[in-house]
Amino acid sequence: MRSPNSNRNTRMDSPRRKWNNPAFVMTKLCDINAAALEKLPPKFTDKSGIGAHYVDAFLKPMNTKLPDGTRVACKRKGLKVMFTVGTKKGEGLMRRLDVSKDPVVMLPAALQEAAKAAGVELKITDTEILVGP
Repeated sequence: MRSPNSNRNTRMDSPRRKWNNPAFVMTKLCDINAAALEKLPPKFTDKSGIGAHYVDAFLKPMNTKLPDGTRVACKRKGLKVMFTVGTKKGEGLMRRLDVSKDPVVMLPAALQEAAKAAGVELKITDTEILVGP
């Protein structure tokens, strides 16, 4: 005997699917700090090899609260980038050899890795940073 729900396509109708879930909305975290580009190594002396001053200037506006009151924090310790959204925490690594020697390419990869480890979605556009569940 078939169950009454056997005709239902559970894969497409599942409320856990991001695109069917009305609660899944990307929230603007912050605007990208345009002044951070001035802290890249040719213009700004940096002995770290990863553009530490650029990374710190890029991450500073990410330390804020979302409209619902959830605290978001992002900081760098050495090559490690730590990303926290509420109680969810994740770490990403600035991978110079695997990704690129360019900090502008290396940092978004590390942030995506940290966001994935925290279980949240992060989208970096040309002008802003968005976060979602």
